[in-house]
Amino acid sequence: MPLVFTEQGIAMLSSVLNSERAILVNIVIMRTFVRLRNLQAACEDLARRLEGLQQKYATHDMQIQQIFACIKKLITPPGSGHRQIGFLSPKKSNSPESR
Repeated sequence: MPLVFTEQGIAMLSSVLNSERAILVNIVIMRTFVRLRNLQAACEDLARRLEGLQQKYATHDMQIQQIFACIKKLITPPGSGHRQIGFLSPKKSNSPESR
């Protein structure tokens, strides 16, 4: 046997019990069920919103990482692999005979 009443069980019980105290207790219990239902709905809504935020910011994290990678490429000084622009002239030796 269950140890607690459901919301429908409380409603049926209130139709059987007619004392002043039983009616007041049933009203309090019914209000508690309503609060629990509202709390559960609020928690589900909060969980749904949190999931949406996680998905939204997960894509933002990837985009921010891509932006940082591009910025690092832009601020990195060029390496020695770059060719010098212009014409190359034949090298002259610095010896006194070639002067």
